[in-house]
Amino acid sequence: MTVGLSYAAVPLYRIFCQAYSYGGTTAQAEANETISKMNAVKERPIKIRFNADVASSMQWNFKPQQVDITVVPGETALAFYTARNPTDKPVIGISTYNVIPFDAGQYFNKIQCFCFEEQQLNPHEQVDMPVFFYIDPEFMEDPKMEFVDEIVLSYTFFEAKEGLKLPMPAYAK
Repeated sequence: MTVGLSYAAVPLYRIFCQAYSYGGTTAQAEANETISKMNAVKERPIKIRFNADVASSMQWNFKPQQVDITVVPGETALAFYTARNPTDKPVIGISTYNVIPFDAGQYFNKIQCFCFEEQQLNPHEQVDMPVFFYIDPEFMEDPKMEFVDEIVLSYTFFEAKEGLKLPMPAYAK
């Protein structure tokens, strides 16, 4: 049952956090005209640090390809993570993420990301996973962001169990 609840926590966490911008979750942006019309704020560089973790039951190797990059609000950036399955069996993973400081999450907009989507890696397979993002220029107008010059983007991969059926909680019946 604990494994089932752990697996269910990922989509439930995603739904809750995206609905309420809770816990450093980021906005999901689309590559469109708005992005192409943004003005970069060159005088306000921000260091983005990248972190990667795996849950204790996850057997993958997972790491960012870069330790950090410097961006400016209103300018898109691309970073990569690498995942490798060192086992002799296929493993399906799903990731969650957060941004620290939490208040900066509302300005961290991901255009493309691998989070909350099941990823299957075959035995000994390695893949590069892109994160295409930008910091919303409105970051500059928020007094709580005045002294923020570093943001951490952190992903955690969990093993997803294929065909897992979760029991309906008694209070929901």
